[in-house]
Amino acid sequence: MDLLRSLPLGLYLEQPQTWLHKLDARVKIAWLMSFLTSYTFANNEWRILLVALLIILTVMARIPQRVWKQQMVWLLTLSVFVFAIISISPDGLGVSHQPRLPASEQILIRPANTSNNAEIVSVPTQENKKYSYILFHQWPVKVTRRSIDLAIRVSTIIFTVIYSSNLYLLTTAPEEITTAIESLMQPLGRLKVPVTEITLTLTLSLRFIPLVLEEVQNLIRSVMTRAINWKKLGWKRAAQVWMIVAQRLLKNLLLRAEQMANAMMVRGFTSPSEHQVKWHELRLRARDWLAIAMLTLFWVARLVIGNMA
Repeated sequence: MDLLRSLPLGLYLEQPQTWLHKLDARVKIAWLMSFLTSYTFANNEWRILLVALLIILTVMARIPQRVWKQQMVWLLTLSVFVFAIISISPDGLGVSHQPRLPASEQILIRPANTSNNAEIVSVPTQENKKYSYILFHQWPVKVTRRSIDLAIRVSTIIFTVIYSSNLYLLTTAPEEITTAIESLMQPLGRLKVPVTEITLTLTLSLRFIPLVLEEVQNLIRSVMTRAINWKKLGWKRAAQVWMIVAQRLLKNLLLRAEQMANAMMVRGFTSPSEHQVKWHELRLRARDWLAIAMLTLFWVARLVIGNMA
């Protein structure tokens, strides 16, 4: 019950107003999409750098720890757990490789002027730099290079996708998101794409997230206050109880949606063309241009050091 309150997913932090709050929503969308797309075909060093950069941004923005600390701890714990599970899981490659060098570590090179003779060239031994596909193998734990690579990819993607999206929603009001998306989608209006309807639906969805969390908390509280002895109920009757709770949740959410629709109709929201709403005024300021310049440097760094080897 308290976990939903301690992890404010998709909620907007009204106070205090940090410098992330004051950035233009369009600039923050560009940064969000950069975080969500730059790890594609990137090396593991860049993926880890994205995680570190998100943590640094949160600390530099001076967002209260009560808002992000527990959520970040849960996400880092989940990422570490996924990393540990995947790293020791079978990688699916039955690799039986043969050494490239002979046992004596010598290579036979045929000279250009000689047809039958061969020159023996000794290759220096580098015992400290021996390649090994299997990094750790103590039965039944086996860690390979592929499993470590896959573990880093999956764990960093989980943290980057969830936390970057939540950080954007945490520092951007739903009205700003609506206005930014509507502004960016204006060229699609020439193709008769219903831009206003899409943005209005997005705004209602963002406004509906806190209502869903509230209904879930209320239903969980109602179940806990009844002090149900789950051991005596058994699996079948316990499943029936949770089915009743799920039905009640769906009924309450549909009732909330109907109330919201009635409130919009009373206020004249019959169609977007007849009721235009100015959600938010967008204006690029000096700090926004600085953020755009930093975003350019971000992509330069991605192309220079983030490409896969």
